[in-house]
This record gives sequence, C-alpha cells and structure tokens, in this order.
Amino acid sequence: MEPFLSCLQKQEELKTLFALSTSTDLTYQKMIELGRRLPPYPEELKQEEKIVLGCQSILYLHSSLHEDVILFLAHSESLISAGLAYLLLYVYNKEAPLAVLKCPPRFLDDLGIPNALSPSRSNGLFALFLRMKQEALKYLVYKDNN
Repeated sequence: MEPFLSCLQKQEELKTLFALSTSTDLTYQKMIELGRRLPPYPEELKQEEKIVLGCQSILYLHSSLHEDVILFLAHSESLISAGLAYLLLYVYNKEAPLAVLKCPPRFLDDLGIPNALSPSRSNGLFALFLRMKQEALKYLVYKDNN
C-alpha cells in the first residue's frame, strides 16, 4: 500500500473539485471561495515569525504536532492567498511530517494553478509549501531527538 495514500487521495479530491474550472477566472473564483473556508486564525498567533516570507500578501502559518501529525493554521487578508493556503492545508493538515516532505503537491501543476497565477503569487505559493516542509522537518528532528 502507498505510504502516503491519504495525501494522494486529498490531491485527487481537489482535482475533482476544480474539474469544472475551465478558465482562469473560474479557477480564481474557486480559490476565493475556498479562501473564505479557512478556519479562524487566533489573533495571538499573528506574530512576525509566523509570516511566510515571499508571499505577495501577508500570510501567517502556524503549525503544531499532535499525536504524530501536523496541524496547520493559516491566515491572509487576501482571499486568493487564503485560497492557495486552503489548498495546501487541505492536503497536508493532519498528515505525518514525512508525508509533507515526501508527497509533493503535484495537483497544483495538474490543475495549472501556478500558470494561472501572477509570478509573485506563484512564488508565494511555493514559499508557503517550503515553509510547511520546514515545519515538518523541524518536527521530525525534534521527534528523533526525544
């Protein structure tokens, strides 16, 4: 059995969700809709060290490890940035750190999302995923040392 089946299944679910988004405008509308679905982000977590560098808009990312899975929270005032965060959180939230590191977000390319974005938003998307991988690595190192 594929060790990261959950991660792959969630990517397929998103591909199905976007299947009817046949234009860039429809893709943006879907991302904005998803951005509104991000869970509330606590004010006390809006700290400078939680800002993802490289994003066009201010985007906060918080993570914690609970029962060997990572819990992610994200927030951005920009609904497109929030929608992009939603996509990655949908796939990687409640996954083991190793899944974040070993299960790349291929669905983004499959859906053409990086090509639908401005270069700065595309860079921000990849900066967010890089930060998620850094958080996952931090938890793996912590777990190995304890």
